[in-house]
Amino acid sequence: MKKINEILAVVILSLMAVLVAAVGLRIYDTYITNSEIETQIKKQEQVLARNREANDRVQEMRQEIQELSADRERLEQFLEELRLENQKAVQAAAQEQEPGEGGMSGNESMSDNGLSVSGDGLESGISENAAVAGEPGDGSSLSENGYGVSENDAMPGSGYGVSGNDAMSGSGYGVSGNDAMSGSGYGVSGNDTMSGNGFSMSGNDSMSVNGFSMSGNGTVSENMPGALTKLVRPEITLEERRQIRSSLEETFVVNEEDQICLENRRTDFSGKKIACLGDSITAAANLEDEENYLSYAYPAVLGEILGAEEVYNLGIGGSSIGRYWADAFVERYTDIPEDTDIIIVMGGTNDGFCLSEEEFGTLSERTPWTFCGDLDELMRGLRENYPDAEIYFVTPLPNILQDYLMRERSYLLPQRDLVNVILTLSAEYDFHVIDLYNSNILDSHDVDIVTDYVPDGVHANREGYRILAQHIAAEMVRNCEEE
Repeated sequence: MKKINEILAVVILSLMAVLVAAVGLRIYDTYITNSEIETQIKKQEQVLARNREANDRVQEMRQEIQELSADRERLEQFLEELRLENQKAVQAAAQEQEPGEGGMSGNESMSDNGLSVSGDGLESGISENAAVAGEPGDGSSLSENGYGVSENDAMPGSGYGVSGNDAMSGSGYGVSGNDAMSGSGYGVSGNDTMSGNGFSMSGNDSMSVNGFSMSGNGTVSENMPGALTKLVRPEITLEERRQIRSSLEETFVVNEEDQICLENRRTDFSGKKIACLGDSITAAANLEDEENYLSYAYPAVLGEILGAEEVYNLGIGGSSIGRYWADAFVERYTDIPEDTDIIIVMGGTNDGFCLSEEEFGTLSERTPWTFCGDLDELMRGLRENYPDAEIYFVTPLPNILQDYLMRERSYLLPQRDLVNVILTLSAEYDFHVIDLYNSNILDSHDVDIVTDYVPDGVHANREGYRILAQHIAAEMVRNCEEE
């Protein structure tokens, strides 16, 4: 009996030890989880605080531009100084880059006008038009037309060069074949191969698609998450359009075409309900002091032009697509009425004032609290919750406040990076796109646009909002009648 009791005591003690260990592990696991949550919350609070400061600075900048717009000469001088400062920053970043294995990568964004070297993986490397510095056509880019590497011009820094039609060579990367990098700025094309010590690109793929390139050890494959098989580029980029016309000239030409389209339209929108999800541009910022100012907002004018049954204005000033700032689209798209026939989402301007590379995220991961992740979630939610609605995504208009803020906050990314993701994910979800960014209309980098239509550099006046509404309406008509 005594032996049995001893055995029972050992068993009980063993069970108690196991129980204590299990409780201890549970407490430890809870502690680790809570610590991770607290760290994440603290990090998010820091991002929001940083973005709050940036937003406050943007409001100051709006006032500065508004005051400058009354004096054309001072405004021209300001825009030129801003352009030159951005150009110097681009050149300095280009000179700091060292040739290495696996292509150009790192954490610096070299240019808003072409050559972007940022991060690693999908969004890294030489992007879009590959002009190293300055605006297209100002003589500071690598090619005669301002788009890309051509002829005998050399890239700044050691290890890069172009000789006639020979390969681009350097320590770690080169282009073999006769066409090397195309003069149009669209990267390596045809059957040429980009070779070096780290990677190769062959076949008919271009080196850069809308600012995303293949660098490091990552490649774009058909097996990426979701339905994404390739990155989308606009047929004509903003830089290319700027080579043809000023934004004011483009705005006049496009608006005339839009009005003709609307006058001759055959599509009937009289029974349609339209919801416009957006930020302060949708909410008609700049006009708040006018009586019944929302009647001048683009959604109201759009409804008037199309004769729609109902137009819901879901624009909130200062809101962003992602969760890193206020009134995120991804958290309020369910405010759209269920019986909506057409949904128009226009955003990204405020996101541009917020995003570092970390908050930007990647298309391969699409994690929450990043632009890529939250935009993907927004599009997926719209597709699932409004399966019968026609859905349009509208890219943001290019604005000088983005450049102005980037001058003071080096972590910010070029506006083009956001646009490229909107284009790519819209194609993946088969949504319609109205690409304002690459249209070259109402671009506040043009002094005439600021003085006539966009007095604070980002928000329109009455006439500017009407031109915007006419363009969106005409694009919707073209889409319906082409289908």
